[in-house]
Amino acid sequence: MNRSVVGVVACALALALSNASAGAQDIQYQSGQNLVPVFEGWQRNEDGSYKFFFGYLNRNYGDQLDIPVGPNNRFEPGPADRNQPTHFYTRRHEFVFSVSVPRDWDKTRRLQWIVTVNGKTETANGWLQPEWEVDDGVIQMNLGGGGAPPTNPPNQHPKVTSGSKDMTAGINNPLTLSVQASDDGIPRPRKPRPGATTPPAAQGLRVRWFHYRGAGKVTFTPESSTPVHGKPIDEKTQAVFASPGSYIVRAVLFDGLLETPYDITVTVK
Repeated sequence: MNRSVVGVVACALALALSNASAGAQDIQYQSGQNLVPVFEGWQRNEDGSYKFFFGYLNRNYGDQLDIPVGPNNRFEPGPADRNQPTHFYTRRHEFVFSVSVPRDWDKTRRLQWIVTVNGKTETANGWLQPEWEVDDGVIQMNLGGGGAPPTNPPNQHPKVTSGSKDMTAGINNPLTLSVQASDDGIPRPRKPRPGATTPPAAQGLRVRWFHYRGAGKVTFTPESSTPVHGKPIDEKTQAVFASPGSYIVRAVLFDGLLETPYDITVTVK
């Protein structure tokens, strides 16, 4: 896809979402609001299949939402479960997960993510509209806050080298979770601006821990690591689960522009 067209698509996405949430920006509701699933665009896989990206906007400023897979959190056509989140943090979250569809997917066929909460149903329609094709450049522009991404050499996704496997925990008993990863060192750290009185924010590869699935409260200490540039990382967190059940904890490796998720299933008894 032409780079200039890709940039226009990214700007159009941002503008549309900004307009959609303008009303909620004026009055900040802590609870009682709905959740809007968002189709972020599609990408071609190397084997000829396609990847549809989705995110969401939780209109609440206070309430995180738990919506299990089922009638109120489903995909059509099925299967209803396509690894979408069931725990939703407040406000806007981009490129949260992807769904792969086969190479012979009809270009006019919709893949719908349908979510109902607080009495209102919202639908994200994913399809192979040419203008919605995105590449890693578009993703970096969105996740990195705008600006042209590095091209010489281009940035690569962080690589997970190891991490905690499926685990069992007790209620309110801290559980140590870990992930190890490497990165290509791109983007490079910003140099201090002439005359600046404070150094630029630390840059590099870091881990952010998320409650991805499961209906009980989960807390992480720490929730995020300090960025490390140019070296492999080995990061840990203490997770505490307040209720029994099956959970998915997601470690998101972020280099400042691109993300790589790593999921850990935890059974709490």
